[in-house]
Amino acid sequence: MTWMTIAHMWGGDVGWGWMTLTMILTVLFWGAIVFGVVWLVRGATGGSSASTTTPVETPNAMEILQRRFAEGSITVDEYRTRRAILRGEDLDPSGLKGAGA
Repeated sequence: MTWMTIAHMWGGDVGWGWMTLTMILTVLFWGAIVFGVVWLVRGATGGSSASTTTPVETPNAMEILQRRFAEGSITVDEYRTRRAILRGEDLDPSGLKGAGA
């Protein structure tokens, strides 16, 4: 017996049970499709939300040295010595220029 024969025996109706099951499965199917698309889009964009923040750059050593010199926290001799160290330049034999050694 096929399902058509059984449906015909019931007066051509498959019943509320099958209709309800079909509606539930249809909603689950489309929900899975929507979830999959959202998951793929978020994965492709790195999961970022609409409100993105710009990353803050941390200053490097030379920028910090220049800022400290501009603020007056260090002297000209200290600035030149530290700049030479950061650049990898050779210092005088005492090891520090203008350190008063």
